Order: sequence, then C-alpha cells, then structure tokens
Amino acid sequence: MDYGTTKYIIYAELIADGYVEKNDIIGAIFGQTEGLLGEEFDLRELQKSGRIGRIEVELTNINGKSIAKLTIPSSLDRVETSILAAALETVDRVGPCMASLKVVKIEDIRIKKREYIIDRAKEILKEMMSNVDINRIIEEVKESVRMSEIIEYGEDKLPAGPDIDKSDEIIIVEGKADVLNLLRYGIRNAIAVEGASVPKTIIELSKKKITTAFTDGDRGGELILKELLQSCDIDYIARAPLGREVEELTKKEIIKCLKSRIPVNSEVKSIEVESLSNNDYNNYANKLLSLKDDEVIIIINGEEKKIKINELSNLDNIDTLLIKTIDQKTLDNIYNKINNIICLNKKIVKKPSNVSIMSIRGLTL
Repeated sequence: MDYGTTKYIIYAELIADGYVEKNDIIGAIFGQTEGLLGEEFDLRELQKSGRIGRIEVELTNINGKSIAKLTIPSSLDRVETSILAAALETVDRVGPCMASLKVVKIEDIRIKKREYIIDRAKEILKEMMSNVDINRIIEEVKESVRMSEIIEYGEDKLPAGPDIDKSDEIIIVEGKADVLNLLRYGIRNAIAVEGASVPKTIIELSKKKITTAFTDGDRGGELILKELLQSCDIDYIARAPLGREVEELTKKEIIKCLKSRIPVNSEVKSIEVESLSNNDYNNYANKLLSLKDDEVIIIINGEEKKIKINELSNLDNIDTLLIKTIDQKTLDNIYNKINNIICLNKKIVKKPSNVSIMSIRGLTL
C-alpha cells in the first residue's frame, strides 16, 4: 500500500449476519455515513480531495457469516481522524444483513516512518563507518604528530625524543622505530644508536645523565649492548623479551621491561659479554625455553642429558649447565661441580671466580 501523504491508518472489523460482497460493504459505509456529519466528513468528498485513501476490504465467509477487515488511510488530523473512525462504527447493516463495525486501532503512520528513518539511518551510518576506519585515521594522525616530535640530536643527528635534553635520565635504543614506539606511549627521553658502532653523541650524553640501555631480545641486541657497555657510562640494562624487538612491544610490555631493568655496577661492566654464533644462540634459547622449572640440561664430555635440579648434587665435573633461572642458593650448592652456566635469568649477588655464567638474554658475570 502506498501511503503517500497518509498520517493515520484506521483498522476496523465488520461482521455481517449473512453472505455479503466487498462492494456491499463499501456501499454500506458510504451510504450510512453520508450527511451524518455534514459535507466536511462526506467520504466521497474526502476521497476526491485525497484526504482519505481507498478503503481496502479483506473478506472471509465463515458459517453463514461474513467477516471483513477494513483498512482506511487518512490524511486528516488526529481529531478529524478520530471523528471519522467513530462515524464508521454507526454502520449497522450491509445489504439485507444486520452488521456491526468496530474500530480495532488507529495507527500513526508517522511513527512508523520515524522508526524506519531511525533504523535506516543506523544502517547507513554503519555502512559509512565500515568504509572508514576511524580508529585507523586517529592513529595515523597521532603517528604523524609523534613523527614530527622526533628530533635530530647532537652532531651525529641521532633520532631522539623531544625531552632528551630536559630529562635527567635517558634511554638508549637501537633505532628510530624504537624511539617512535616509546614516544607512542609517552616516553619522550629515548635516543637511538642507529648502527653497530656507538656515536660520540651518546658516549658524551651517558656521562651526564642516568642512562638505561634498552635493547632487543635477540643476538643483535646483545651485540649492541656489548658495544654500549664498553664505550658508555651505562647505569641500567633493560631487555625486550626473548626474540622480541623494542619497536613491536606494547605499552604494558615496555613498562614491565623498564621496571625490571638491572643496575650495572663496575664489576659487571668490566666483564665481557660472551660471544655466541646465531646458531648457538637459537639452540640454547630453544632448549632453555623447553625446560620445566624443576629441570636442567647438563653437558658432560659433549653429551647432553636432561635431569631434575635436585639430581645435581649427585654429579661432578659438569662442563655446562643449562638452567632457566640460576639463584644464589642453587649456585652456592653446585659451583664447585660446574664450569659454565647458561640461563635465561640470574638472581645472584655473588659469583664464584671459577664459574662462567651467561644469561642468554644478557650479560656474562
């Protein structure tokens, strides 16, 4: 049904005591309401002027009775439509049959249209939003702003955060992408080495400020850390998780790494970082990660064996021990049985001189 300028729809039901046709019903409605309320509410005139629409009749004949559902569109106002509906209920005969007509409801078609508008607007907006990733646009704008905040610092023109001069502490990272990632999460005092050799700018800066070296958790990160320790005045060491790069870390991961930074005392600085080939590094890293907390791997005369930690006390002359975490208590119990220890984490205060201890993620003690 095309409602056009329709404001309301009158729904009514007519029951006649006998068989009647649609034309009989429509004729009865027009005939019995004619002149009832004056020319203003004459149905024929209202239809001619378009103020009411065509009367739709859905007719069913059951058990000798006729039941009709009527639908009448109205462009009259609310009061006029109510009067018209009441007038329809005066119909009491269709042809030779007695009849009764009752208005079931009057529907405000404008409410229906408003509901349609709201639902359709939601669909349109959803389509628009799906075509435009607002979060991506916001992030791109923020990224552009952050990029503009990175400065070129010193005679080496190194990428650095805008607060590198103002801050009492600095964080040395490997590249510009690392500086950008830290800047993304509000850390504005980072500076990048930008290469394997340590620039003079960073060497001089490390002498004036509290300095943290924050490197990737891979072989390259260890090599850069070695260079920094040899040439700079490093106060703290922070490492990305094993196999991860600083530039890909989340805010939570960055904060965790920096909170877990290790102080570097003069004794540690003077001892060189172990050199491992990439194959050895990956080999040891995979083996360490495969261990349970109560397991270790021992190497004796070139042969590897996985055992429980509590079995170490029964062994001697161990060439190398692979252990997830070496703590002071364990070290004190086994230091005279072992030459080398390779671990993921160290929790020791004092190291015996006869044992070489290397963290696969960090320094040799």
